[in-house]
Amino acid sequence: MSEVTSPSSDNIAQIMAEIGSRAKQAARQLATASTSQKNLALTAAADALLTMQDQILEANQQDVKAGQTKGMTASFIDRLTLDVDRIAAIADGLRAIAELADPVGTTIASIERPNGLKIDRVRTPLGVIGVIFESRPNVTADAGALCLKAGNTVILRGGSDSYNSSRAIHSALQVGLEKAGLPKTTIQLVPTTDRAAVGEMLGGLSGNIDVIVPRGGKSLVARVQREARVPVFSHLEGICHIYVDKSADIEMTKQIVLNAKMRRTGICGAAETVLIHSDIVPEYVPVLSETLSEYNCIVRGDATVCQLFEKAELATDQDWSTEYLDAIISIKVVKDVDDAIAHIQRYSSGHTEAIIAQDMEPVDKFFAQIDSAIVMHNASTQFADGGEFGMGAEIGIATGKMHARGPVGVEQLTSFKYLVHGNGQIRP
Repeated sequence: MSEVTSPSSDNIAQIMAEIGSRAKQAARQLATASTSQKNLALTAAADALLTMQDQILEANQQDVKAGQTKGMTASFIDRLTLDVDRIAAIADGLRAIAELADPVGTTIASIERPNGLKIDRVRTPLGVIGVIFESRPNVTADAGALCLKAGNTVILRGGSDSYNSSRAIHSALQVGLEKAGLPKTTIQLVPTTDRAAVGEMLGGLSGNIDVIVPRGGKSLVARVQREARVPVFSHLEGICHIYVDKSADIEMTKQIVLNAKMRRTGICGAAETVLIHSDIVPEYVPVLSETLSEYNCIVRGDATVCQLFEKAELATDQDWSTEYLDAIISIKVVKDVDDAIAHIQRYSSGHTEAIIAQDMEPVDKFFAQIDSAIVMHNASTQFADGGEFGMGAEIGIATGKMHARGPVGVEQLTSFKYLVHGNGQIRP
């Protein structure tokens, strides 16, 4: 598909209507595609990514240079940047999805009624999925591959900042589809960066889009939730908390907090706030703060934290509700697990929370009362990832409660229908 430059609003509406119509037509073909066809498309696309590596890197450099010129933050540039290892990881991700069991057509449950009716609940594709994402070019491959494996066609609308990278990756996906004999319109990339295209998608493209998945910042998700005329898999910001209980092992705590914050600061599973039990504050606050500071992480703390660690900046109310996506962390002293739970319930975005403790009593309370999509014990919040959950990859972390929650993998991208077998039954 050729690039559209400065199209009129009427032209965008026409372009998007055609994309929606083609996606719907392809969905009918894909619904009956064999597992081997879908897997071939994925593995061939993985091969194409490596073959086209130089073109992808060149396209990505255009995006990175443009981002640097705009003065984007280091964490944003990190999310945008591709290199040889990251392209190899994307290719490995496609192969991992190919190795997953095909969810389409699997029987979830079977019921045999007293009257002899046999009822099977069977997984089916959702249909056409619209994915709207921002700066991560790898989402082009992840979302396209997951939707394909689950028997869905997908319309991808990437952000302007990663536009060239997304186009290059999309070309590799098209190679895979062609080799497998599947319609190239199975995975379509919106050919314009004009925001009017997003509006057209949110309107449902005349009923051709079945669900929207937003993957980006708070403003994007808010717009999608506000304007969408079709169901939405919400992926809100990741204001992730770690509560350090008085029974926590200090060495384990240091390793987990450091990893949860600093492994990659720009991902939604990065920890943003640490809550520390008041009984261990004199020892744990200086140790954790100094450890983070040694890795150039800015510490913002309440009054007690600032007294114990002179480099700490005094936190404001806004800090407790901020997703930094950068080398900044807020630390607060809490009385106990109940106080920690109350803080999380007030400020959490419903993504991922963790407790570090050896005593299982506070763990049980934390697990029972925290209502986020993912709740962890003695583990880094950066494990909040579909690949780490054995899903191959994810299209996002759903923070809502309807249909899908947590990592959205191939199973979450399906619906189901009931297949009823009888032998002449009629209802009295």
